Amino acid sequence: MPRGPRLVLGLGNPGETYRATRHNVGFRVVEEVARRHGVRLATLECNSLVAELPAGLPTGPEDGPGGPPVRPPALLALPQTYMNRSGHAARCLVERRGFAPADVLVVYDEVSLPLGKLRLRRGGSPGGHRGIESIVEGLRTAEVPRLRCGVAGEGGPPAGEELVDFVLAPFASAEEEAVAAMVQRAADAVEAWLNQDIAAVMNAFNR
Repeated sequence: MPRGPRLVLGLGNPGETYRATRHNVGFRVVEEVARRHGVRLATLECNSLVAELPAGLPTGPEDGPGGPPVRPPALLALPQTYMNRSGHAARCLVERRGFAPADVLVVYDEVSLPLGKLRLRRGGSPGGHRGIESIVEGLRTAEVPRLRCGVAGEGGPPAGEELVDFVLAPFASAEEEAVAAMVQRAADAVEAWLNQDIAAVMNAFNR
């Protein structure tokens, strides 16, 4: 079945201060996808750093009879608006480029999931994540696919005001190996989503 162009939106905060924090895992995943395709997230559009992925053969396994389908063109984007205003950039890109909400994948950190765990969903409530709250508000629908990347430490995330400090702090050195592995697997999931139906990707990665 032909697929329309797709948008992969990584959530995080701009600047070196936040680069290595738990809240910027979404940025790291989209940067890894860009690296694999040899493109740079350097063009500024809608207050986002963007890179184009032209249509081509998928990088993942075949998913249909007669060989792999042609991957639709895609846009990778990192909003530079700060996390809580990500919806402004998302809405601008969607309206300017004509993406359907179902063809937008949001990649972000999830403190309710253990470190390294991935969860792909077709949509749903923001679950208290300010970045997703902004996306849902900006696109006027909760039916936006999202890839949640677990960042909870041992013993789970702290509660209350300490949670803000937790997500805005870097990972512990002992966690970095698990983080690097998660970023690679999340990038695999993004690649699969670009190539396949979301149900097949959910079956493969929600384990």
